[in-house]
Amino acid sequence: MLSVVGLIGGLLLLIFLTIRGMNLFIAAPLCALIVGLTNGLPVFVGDGNFVNAYMAGFSGFIASWFFMFLLGSLFGKFMEDSGAADAVARWIVDRIGMKHAVLAVVLACAILTYGGVSVFVVAFSVYPMALSLFKDANLPRRFIPAALAFGSVTFTMTSAGSPEIQNWIPTKHLGTSPYAAWEVSLLVAVLMATFGYWWLKRMITKAVNNGEQFDARPEDPRIPERDYPHPITGIIPLFVVLGLSFILHEQLAQLALIVALGGGVMALLVINYRHFHNLSKAINEGTTGALVAIGNTAAVVGFGSVAKNTEAFTAAVQLMTTLPGNELIGAAIAVSVIAGLTGSASGGQAIALPLLGPHYLDAGVNPEQLHRIVSISSGALDSLPHNGYVVTTIRAICHETHQRAYAAVGALTVIVPLMGLAIAVGLFILF
Repeated sequence: MLSVVGLIGGLLLLIFLTIRGMNLFIAAPLCALIVGLTNGLPVFVGDGNFVNAYMAGFSGFIASWFFMFLLGSLFGKFMEDSGAADAVARWIVDRIGMKHAVLAVVLACAILTYGGVSVFVVAFSVYPMALSLFKDANLPRRFIPAALAFGSVTFTMTSAGSPEIQNWIPTKHLGTSPYAAWEVSLLVAVLMATFGYWWLKRMITKAVNNGEQFDARPEDPRIPERDYPHPITGIIPLFVVLGLSFILHEQLAQLALIVALGGGVMALLVINYRHFHNLSKAINEGTTGALVAIGNTAAVVGFGSVAKNTEAFTAAVQLMTTLPGNELIGAAIAVSVIAGLTGSASGGQAIALPLLGPHYLDAGVNPEQLHRIVSISSGALDSLPHNGYVVTTIRAICHETHQRAYAAVGALTVIVPLMGLAIAVGLFILF
């Protein structure tokens, strides 16, 4: 009993401290230690001790993602410092009007995500343009994280055909293709996109009607009017990233992002070199920003790594994977809960599928339906406040606080996917 209380209590404490703005380098290992101690994990010695478990998750994430975070951060800073982001934003506003500024941000994220660019990198890449669009349209900047997250981790990340890992993990365990159950997936994606965008616009409109507006900050880029490059110089590097990622992701998998982002950074440097305001400062800030972003995320991943090594977590997984009733509903609940506990959609799938796959396939469940349910459900409760992407986007990229920004992010990345999941399950059961 103590182990279960420790696991749930440690998770709730981490969520609470994250929302309160506590430094994650302190909050995450502290909460992980509580989970470890209440589950009988030795702190320093023995197999599976707390320090080794935490650092395995922490260092493993950095080893896997460091170059992507670094190049992604540099790409965003170069877009910002050269004025390319502002130029693209103004071009969009001139063509489609300020009232569609939010739509432009969401579509930019959706196109890059569905094109194979990692959701972390998408946030780095689109944020400078989003900041300029919200500034020109005089919209509250606390909604930028919600716009970035909605376009990246909802109707695109887990949809049929998406090259994101959350849509590919089930193929290995279920023998399906990334286009599994595409008809239902397409309908659910359209409904999620339509309802989510309406909800986002409604929240922003309500805030504006209450007197909120864009609040400029001293650290915001200030590019003289004469320094703005042509908008095409900001669009070409984005397409370089998208194109290289799409072409190479099957051959190089995750490493394709390094090539794609490196190409985007070089394209920006070559095309806009004379427009840079302070290149050395952009490099320094981009590098520092990458270290802060990946450190915050790795700290939370370390918590999940400790949680996965506890008896309470093992018991929770076994309970979730043997729920009575309809198998698709059971799979949806199991993957959602496990993804929430680990704060990771891909992590939740990797833990659940080795157990879920054989169990439900032997029970006669359609593998394509199971693939789509697992994929969609992994992208719901994973976006609780302690999720690595959420923390990185809100704090490290957008320089916001959870108290200001998470309500909108949670509505769009937790509630909307849960609604989409319910629709998908209902369609599969009925038809």
